[in-house]
Amino acid sequence: MSVIDCDYLPAPSKTAFPPELALLIVRKAASLADAFEQQALDQLTRDATSALSAGADPRQVIRQMRL
Repeated sequence: MSVIDCDYLPAPSKTAFPPELALLIVRKAASLADAFEQQALDQLTRDATSALSAGADPRQVIRQMRL
């Protein structure tokens, strides 16, 4: 048997992944990503504001936050 004749891929499943389910998963993931992004923005803003209020130099805040 030559390498070309070998079947390296698994046999196709008898049931295809439903496109409707894939769309719902993508929408849910996007929703979760949006919520996480907003939480991260809020937390970073609070941390930066707190550091600046405590007298930190803005350049130090930028460096510490790796911005």
